[in-house]
Amino acid sequence: MTTPCRLGGLLLLLLLGAVAVAIAASHPANEFCAAAGGGAGCGGGGDGARILIKGGTVVNAHRAEEADVYIEDGVVIAVRPNIRVGDDNVKVIDATGKFVMPGGIDPHTHLEMEFMGTVTIDDFFSGHAAALAGGTTMHIDFVIPVNGNLTAGLESYKQKAEKSAMDYGFHMAITKWNDDVSREMESMVKDHGQKVIGEPVVSGLVLNDSWLWDPDFTIASKYVMSPPIRQAGHNKALQLALSSGVLPLVGTDHCTFNSTQKAFGFDDFRKIPNGVNGIEERMHIIWDSMAETGQISGTDYVRVTSTECAKIFNIYPRKGAILEGSDADMIILNPKRSFVMGAHTHHSRSNTNVYEGRKGKGMVEVTISRGRVVWEDGILNIVPGSGRYIRTPPFGYLFDGTEKSDAAYRASLRAPVQRGKASA
Repeated sequence: MTTPCRLGGLLLLLLLGAVAVAIAASHPANEFCAAAGGGAGCGGGGDGARILIKGGTVVNAHRAEEADVYIEDGVVIAVRPNIRVGDDNVKVIDATGKFVMPGGIDPHTHLEMEFMGTVTIDDFFSGHAAALAGGTTMHIDFVIPVNGNLTAGLESYKQKAEKSAMDYGFHMAITKWNDDVSREMESMVKDHGQKVIGEPVVSGLVLNDSWLWDPDFTIASKYVMSPPIRQAGHNKALQLALSSGVLPLVGTDHCTFNSTQKAFGFDDFRKIPNGVNGIEERMHIIWDSMAETGQISGTDYVRVTSTECAKIFNIYPRKGAILEGSDADMIILNPKRSFVMGAHTHHSRSNTNVYEGRKGKGMVEVTISRGRVVWEDGILNIVPGSGRYIRTPPFGYLFDGTEKSDAAYRASLRAPVQRGKASA
């Protein structure tokens, strides 16, 4: 079987168990609030905040329109031009000349995962901090079974997620197969559903294998992932597949290790923990490499970073859209601002970044999660334990038509065949 991080790559078939879990926890104030001088109000004011976003271009996967957005109690109340509300206790954000888009949904991450004798450096707090700073407001993490046991794996990840700071869901990874796993799978599928999808990861869209040959081990090792980053040219093919709709969405396979962990393989590359960062960088990289270059439109950008994932996991239009009644998860992106990526500015706990020094256009200036402003003016405003598990109901649009198809196939067999008794 492939190891957990090997589940990521250029094109991936994922067996996904949408696991229903309720998780709630409360925790003390965190490092980012403390660094920003936050006090009792740290955490964005809670889901009861009232926000009016004025003058922006609201971009959904199906259309873009000039409109205001009014948010209350963590939900989108209205999307239309010239919204007027009372000024009392309403935060007004001017989005003139900017895009108001659904927050990103990352379908492929590995937070606090035990792997190759160590644990990924980002947990459900630091990973969420990085995600929100980069415009992603929900992710779906892989649950790794404990000694092949699915239920034990799920219980472990429920505990890990107690420090979460944004919405999240779970996949179930299958790392071995026997009769016990088969029975557990049957239970998981019956209770929670299953889906099969394909996805590229953002590193495959923009990186090539030249970095793997750098004479500096620290630099070369940070690019080690599975499947490996390919030679130049493969990324262009993936970009074409994404722009043409052959590939429907983009994940990250965010699976981070610091330079000390990577050094486990200094004398034997097979011992280098496999994995790269991306949960904070994905939204910016896709905008700069795909939308800014004209390969995809703004509506396509929303589709591949948010809406398609929401549809696949059967949570659209609650997620992946800015519509009346949708969760108030959104970003304000300034297409004129530039960015520079690197370990000195990112929010991951890793001391390396595979996109070190990468420059581009299109900056996420504001991130709103469940009606709370959690990223603004370069400051995170989050608390651990404020995250929420999002159930992904089974049988989304991927299953449309399967009953008719199965019935047609059974009919083609002309079974059962009625035969008389053989003559003596």
